[in-house]
Amino acid sequence: MCELRHPIVRLRQLLDDGWSQRRVQRALRSGELIHMRIGVYAWPEACDEARTAARHGGAMACVTAARHLGLWVMDDDRAPHVWMRPGRRSHDDACACTEHWDAPGPGEHRRDPSVARVLRQILTCYGGEAFFVALESARRRDLLDGDGMRWLSQHANAAGREALALSRDDADSGLESLLRWRLRSLGLRVQTQVRIVGVGVVDALIGDRLIIEVDGRENHDGPSLRHKDLVRDAGAAMWGYRTLRFDYAMIMHDWDLVEGAILGALASL
Repeated sequence: MCELRHPIVRLRQLLDDGWSQRRVQRALRSGELIHMRIGVYAWPEACDEARTAARHGGAMACVTAARHLGLWVMDDDRAPHVWMRPGRRSHDDACACTEHWDAPGPGEHRRDPSVARVLRQILTCYGGEAFFVALESARRRDLLDGDGMRWLSQHANAAGREALALSRDDADSGLESLLRWRLRSLGLRVQTQVRIVGVGVVDALIGDRLIIEVDGRENHDGPSLRHKDLVRDAGAAMWGYRTLRFDYAMIMHDWDLVEGAILGALASL
């Protein structure tokens, strides 16, 4: 994703900023601006998803907008989601875009959906689990204020309200959020980012003695990192803790094994 907050610009915005029609034409010829459709342009640094949404007739939405904001999303499908406001029309019926027809709320920016609206779109498209992971990511990055939380509470379904009640603003990763969400129905006491004397900060502590470490997409198999993990786990065992480690693939795609390992370890403690 590009780093531009607003990768797409309209002619009216440029004119309001003091551009002349002649300057716009010069910018198009020089490549400073790229034509998307009548009256809509992209900056050269704009990502493909932003350009696709603009050509379609709207702005990035749902998981596409969430990725652009730097949020942790579970969906790997790169087909763009597009925010389409009532009164607009699609300009590309042959594409694979997913359309979201939402009217902007009072005070909401009309160029791009608010973070709260993006999260609600994820809830609608992908359900409570994906919503919870993106929600905690947004809260961690301070992208969702109290007004946004209240708006979500008013516009969320039962799964969304459950996610809002469980959510925190200090989740270290999407995998950590996913772990807490999937363990919520088992009646376990799950603490995250816990500092343990002699061990350090661990990803999660279940009960009093079971440490859970979640290794993300980065490689933890290198000799140096692997050695540090082994030393850390040995230190935890010396203090009476048991450590289970799970990687991205296990949590995302082999959850039954993860849950079974956790319950089995708890039964033996």
